[in-house]
Amino acid sequence: MVFKLSGLIVLAAVSKTLAHGGVLSYNIGGQIYQGWQPYNTPTGQTGIERPWSTYNPILSPTDPTLACNDDGTSGALQLTATVKAGTPIIAYWNQVWPHPYGPMLTYLAQCPGSTCTGVNAATLKWFKIDQSGLINGTVFAGYWGSGKMIDQNSSWTTTIPATVPSGNYLIRFETIALHSLPAQFYPECAQLTITGGGTLAPTAAQLVTFPGGYSATDPGLTIDIYSNAAQTETTYPIPGPPLYGSASTSNPTTTITSTHSTTSTSPTSTSKSSSTTSTAPTGVPGSVAEFGQCGGIGYTGATACVAPYTCKVSSAYYSQCL
Repeated sequence: MVFKLSGLIVLAAVSKTLAHGGVLSYNIGGQIYQGWQPYNTPTGQTGIERPWSTYNPILSPTDPTLACNDDGTSGALQLTATVKAGTPIIAYWNQVWPHPYGPMLTYLAQCPGSTCTGVNAATLKWFKIDQSGLINGTVFAGYWGSGKMIDQNSSWTTTIPATVPSGNYLIRFETIALHSLPAQFYPECAQLTITGGGTLAPTAAQLVTFPGGYSATDPGLTIDIYSNAAQTETTYPIPGPPLYGSASTSNPTTTITSTHSTTSTSPTSTSKSSSTTSTAPTGVPGSVAEFGQCGGIGYTGATACVAPYTCKVSSAYYSQCL
């Protein structure tokens, strides 16, 4: 009887964790880096990912674990991957990721000194290098960044901007699930040493702490995707600071008037808008990576692509670096 009861407890735990998850591995320049194994003993575990302990979501933007889904500390056998600026990094979530409604976001935070090991993630200043919110359709029944992540084999690709200064960083991949309220946060972090970088430092307006970067009243976190209004709403304010490299000095979470942004550096969606004759604006040179958004009505981010890509108009509301 005890054995059967234990089995039931284990099955219940597995069933619960299957509904959630996190980033389990990374591909950097073709090399696979296995992530942390949260349900295994931490003894002997080593890798570039910061330790984390549960597949369960974080449910509050003020939770002290929001930076990296942990207490902010590095592992006992922490490693760091070296990556050249301009290199794409692929983060793999557990399969199949169950939450297709919500944004994808990627942040960097530079560490002081010669390493990020021993640096508490909650003390760092983060800047957003990638985001994808509502790609097309309505808030109620549209195609979201997280849905695109699922379509890409439950993975998300972000390119380290070529303009980022060289140094030691944490990279923070995050998806926010909006299928329930409060919103569900799923962040994980890995340690990098970025080489061959540029000289464009993030502005003060682009830097945030976690917790602190989001508010419980942010429209992008309190939105009810099942409401009557959501059935016709076609814009979504992505939480967090303005994108790195953008000319914006205001936090996009303070307004709901901005159109959806899809600055993902992963392959383009199969859903395409008709071409228009509008021209994409110009802006900070060389700051938007391949496949990133570089223009469109209501868009306030960077508008110039890294070489050799150029800003191509897909519709009046969306231009992309191709």
